[in-house]
Amino acid sequence: MKKILLFGGTTEGHQLACWLHSQQIPFLVCVATDYGSALLPEGLPTHVGRLTQTEMEHLIAAEHCDLVIDATHPYAVEVTQNLRAASEAAGRPCLRLLRQSDGEDACHKAGDMATAAHMLQSLPGNVLLTTGSKELHHFAVPGLIDRCCPRVLPMLDSLQRCLSLGFPPPHILCMQGPFSRELNAAILRQYDIKTLVTKDTGTYGGFRAKADAAKDAGCALLVVERPTQEEGLVLDEIQDYIKRWIHR
Repeated sequence: MKKILLFGGTTEGHQLACWLHSQQIPFLVCVATDYGSALLPEGLPTHVGRLTQTEMEHLIAAEHCDLVIDATHPYAVEVTQNLRAASEAAGRPCLRLLRQSDGEDACHKAGDMATAAHMLQSLPGNVLLTTGSKELHHFAVPGLIDRCCPRVLPMLDSLQRCLSLGFPPPHILCMQGPFSRELNAAILRQYDIKTLVTKDTGTYGGFRAKADAAKDAGCALLVVERPTQEEGLVLDEIQDYIKRWIHR
């Protein structure tokens, strides 16, 4: 029977893995970290660890996979590029599972993290950073770092990164989502936040709850836009494709 290699990392990816399991379609889901694996239901066939393009090619061959699905985060550009190249080298089709954008017009917009940090220099008050820990260095600059409250995953490396960059310990929020509109608004009020910084993560990624909370709390919203405009299929379209593909 045909087998699917699914690279996860998003809520939609987790949902697709559970659906494949329920349909008894052979698959392997790949996640980058043990933390990502812990978010999946027990019993799903899982590979844990970051892979190079060459390692991706070897995994496709070793697992005898017939179809590759990229359900990684829309901001994980390098992973998507490597996976597309590995699939092509292995002679296997690769589908991109899209996370639908839920961007706002009535907000500040930045093309990347460095631009967002520069824009914050002219925006007053405290800042809630909900953009993850990898690019926090852009905000760890004089005149800005003491105003920022980074919200990161409750992982030791995330906390250590915040501390090593010099963010004040009382400002570091180590929390696991999803976050409701009400909880986001409560955090904004508790820390007297004037600007909330987020990626365009779509509804599944909690964007709507953050945007609505910013309105409730009367603070500005600064959205770091997606690095590329991608082509692909949303979750229900991917499922329809697989139903047809599995019986070819």
